Parts: sequence; C-alpha cells; structure tokens
Amino acid sequence: MTSARHRLLRCLSVAAALISFLGFSPALQAQLRDDPDAPAWQEAAVKPPPTFSTDQLLAFDVSAGTALNYGIDPKTLSVGEDGVVRYVLVARSSSGALNVLYQGLRCQTAEVKTYGRWNNNASSWNVNAKEAWQELSFSGPTRPAMLLARAGICEGRTINGSPQKILHTLKHGRPETR
Repeated sequence: MTSARHRLLRCLSVAAALISFLGFSPALQAQLRDDPDAPAWQEAAVKPPPTFSTDQLLAFDVSAGTALNYGIDPKTLSVGEDGVVRYVLVARSSSGALNVLYQGLRCQTAEVKTYGRWNNNASSWNVNAKEAWQELSFSGPTRPAMLLARAGICEGRTINGSPQKILHTLKHGRPETR
C-alpha cells in the first residue's frame, strides 16, 4: 500500500471516530429539534416521582476524585411512550448526605430534565413543573446524566431498549463488537 493511500485510510478512520464521538454535539441536537418535516414532539404528562430506595442502587462513576458516590434506583427506571427514560438519581457524600433527583433523559436530543428534588428534611419531593430541558455535557450539572446515557441508557440517538435491557447494560457494560 502506498504511503499516501495509507495516510488517507488513517485520516478516514480518525474522521469516522470523531464523527461518532461528536454524536451529542449541540449543532446536531439543534438539527434534530428544528427539523421542519418532523412531527412535533410532545412530552407525556409526568407522573409524581416514584418511591425510591437507597438500599440497592446501581452505582456508576462520574468523576475520579469526587467525594460523591452516584447511583440510580433500578426500580424507578422507566421508558415512556414519549421517548423519555425516567429514573431517580442518588448522589451520596462520604458523610452520608443525600442529593436525590427525579430526572428524564431524551436520547434523541441528548437532553436531561430534572422533575423533582428530594427534600431530606421534609421527606418529600420538591417538584418544579417549569424546569427546562438541558443539553447533556461532560462537564457541569448534566455530567451524571451524560455518563448514564453513554453507559447504557442510550444507543446513539435511540433508547437502548426496555428498562431490563438498559439495566443489564448499565450493570454489565456493552457487549464487545468485533
């Protein structure tokens, strides 16, 4: 193989990797949201946050060196007919303090929405009906949702199947492709 041809193949493989990595880019998100031929998406009425437990959280890593341990309660994970995966996310500090969120994730647009925050003192949910969808990012407050999406909730821009399949993927990782 000539060196020019070898360089071209190498450049094409790097370009393909970059395109797949940038699958959650804001520009692509805007294209998906602003497609005039697509039917208007309508979010389903959101039920009150489910009862959750911290006893059997499905843990996942958010950042090395963080003082918080993250997990979702597997019993709260659901896939809505509106294309939103909903779950209860728990962040626990080393002292035992909890930050609990009821969230929805849209794979198609790479967005997350927080429907409610658990109030430990009142043992009840604080729900904000006006909460807006936020773009997923590897930094900032949407990082845990981004990592959940990449770890098994989403398969690119689609939902990774049923709640059982999503939980299996989150627990065991994605099958290796050859």
